[in-house]
Amino acid sequence: METLSVITSVPQTRGRSVDIRVVLAFFAIYVLWGATFLAIRVAVLQMPPFLVAGLRFFIAGSLLYGFMRLRGEPSPSVAQWRSIAVMGLFMFVVTYGALFWAEQYVASGITSVIEATLPVTTLTLEVFVFRQQPFRWAMLGAVAMGFGGVALLLFKNGETAIAVLPCMVILGAGVAWSLGAVLTRTAPLPRSRPLTAGGAMMLGGIVLLALSRMSGEINPLPYIPLRAAVALLYLIVGGSLIAFTAYVWLLARMPATRVASHAYVNPVVAVALGYFVAGEELTVRTLLAAALIVLSVFLILRGGDATSES
Repeated sequence: METLSVITSVPQTRGRSVDIRVVLAFFAIYVLWGATFLAIRVAVLQMPPFLVAGLRFFIAGSLLYGFMRLRGEPSPSVAQWRSIAVMGLFMFVVTYGALFWAEQYVASGITSVIEATLPVTTLTLEVFVFRQQPFRWAMLGAVAMGFGGVALLLFKNGETAIAVLPCMVILGAGVAWSLGAVLTRTAPLPRSRPLTAGGAMMLGGIVLLALSRMSGEINPLPYIPLRAAVALLYLIVGGSLIAFTAYVWLLARMPATRVASHAYVNPVVAVALGYFVAGEELTVRTLLAAALIVLSVFLILRGGDATSES
């Protein structure tokens, strides 16, 4: 997990230097995270969804939490564990439980485009529900553009173009993630982001595995095909450990809005992989919907950047 921090920089031709660590870290949050949508699709078509999600987050969370404790990070207090539990419930159990279930019925590229509305739903909650940000017409326009993109994706000539219920579940999963992020923003949490995320993933994984047990997914224990096992291993290592470590590393070194650019790069990567690797259908309407959502996210992130600098 620390390999990104030991690579040295190399000189550029004009006397300036480019830090290879930064390049690799952005590659991780752009490409590795973008590819997780296809990996989820591959896994849940061959394994029960709650079992896949539970294994991913319990294993990744336990490794991350244990690693940070070994590095000397103090154990969370009781109050901090309560906040971590809330985060785990909203951001991993509800969000990813719903997402993994829905990807049984929705292509990975479509899923990534809908999931890209996370900043849109977060801003909506912050402005209209929790009043954590002032109302601005420009932001309202960006939010409307994002949800307009979702509507364009779901409906064609007044009729449903794709499976609406799973798509609405994906959209609801994004709302749950945004709600968890907003609710825990002022909650007592450990100073270490990796420790916090590891604890939340670990608790969320335990609940997801319990849901898998209660729903009969592991009674009897299902056969795990090699392709699904490889996809699950990628989700644990590439998606949860390497990419998240890169994300936290970048946040400590540059503006958050620059790091958040992954929000409008991930769907591009996911749609491309779905089309070229998995043979998923790609229509002009899907591209237009994706463009509206990505532009909406870009405007929201740029608006947040301008606000933070004023």
